[in-house]
Amino acid sequence: MVENIGSSVTERHGTRVTRTAWLALGVHNYVKILIIGGLFYCVFRNELDGIVQRWVRDPSWSHGFLIPLFSLYFINQSKKEILNLRFVRDPLASFVYGRRPGPLLLGETRANYLGLLFLLLAFLVYVFNLVSPSGYAYFRPISMIGAFGAIILFLGGWRLVKYTWLPVGFLVFAVPLPQRYYFSLTVPMRLLAARIATVLLNLVSGLDATAHGVVIDVVYKGQHLKPALDVAEACSGMRLLMAFLALGVAMAYLHYRAVWQRIILLASTIPIAIFCNIVRVTVTGFIYILIHPKYAQGIYHDLLGMAMLPLAFALYGFLAWFMSNLFIAESGGVAEDIVVRRRDT
Repeated sequence: MVENIGSSVTERHGTRVTRTAWLALGVHNYVKILIIGGLFYCVFRNELDGIVQRWVRDPSWSHGFLIPLFSLYFINQSKKEILNLRFVRDPLASFVYGRRPGPLLLGETRANYLGLLFLLLAFLVYVFNLVSPSGYAYFRPISMIGAFGAIILFLGGWRLVKYTWLPVGFLVFAVPLPQRYYFSLTVPMRLLAARIATVLLNLVSGLDATAHGVVIDVVYKGQHLKPALDVAEACSGMRLLMAFLALGVAMAYLHYRAVWQRIILLASTIPIAIFCNIVRVTVTGFIYILIHPKYAQGIYHDLLGMAMLPLAFALYGFLAWFMSNLFIAESGGVAEDIVVRRRDT
């Protein structure tokens, strides 16, 4: 017996209807999803609530609200393939009924009990890091995402995993990094921004800037400006880096191009984000010195940070355009000469 995931109606007489709408899943499948989702929330409720609260309180992770929406969009991109997967009887059911499972045909899938093993392992990792004094808090949300993927493998098999691995893995970008690691990553980015901004500020006549770690001392026209410019943690660029890295993965996945181009696009998100943050720190310094300190603080500072996102996308789009036009595919082959001979009758 073969069933289509998009309908409870079995195939008859070799005819098959192509499903193109999520409503084709049927009420029974939505009930199953609600039950599994409810159980999942009950098990990982504290972890899910903690992550959402971090999104609300910490502006560096406010992009987390968008990550699940992107994952749903990725799944929707494979809607046709998912809806038209046909589930065949799993090996255990075949053993019970005394029939040997046959090989899977194109478009068919079956439950995989390796997913059940992975689910148990993910749950054990979660419990260990929850109750053990030596546990690591970051592994709890990661194991939760692993459990989500294991459920898909268990119920839908490898064919369903093929269309859902990226949406599930993409959820990692919504998990906040531990504070100590997050801070340790911001320090070198702050130091780099301070040093380059100092070099650029010294290009102004009558301005002498000196970087002391993440603090830039400025003497302008013989006057020592107080307070000194401090490249704070908020100006480290990590917020832009994490958000842009997630969006870079999304854009590399959605744009149909060669694998090497996708890798370059993904790798370019890091230097682009760092460059944009250096621009932000340098422009802030010029505004602070040459215009007025109040325009380098508060809402003006935040608006300047938001303006870096369009700049980052412009650089990313230019790189994508450049690679798309780097090689021009030749259309067709060289036309052959055709010789027509007239035959006298």
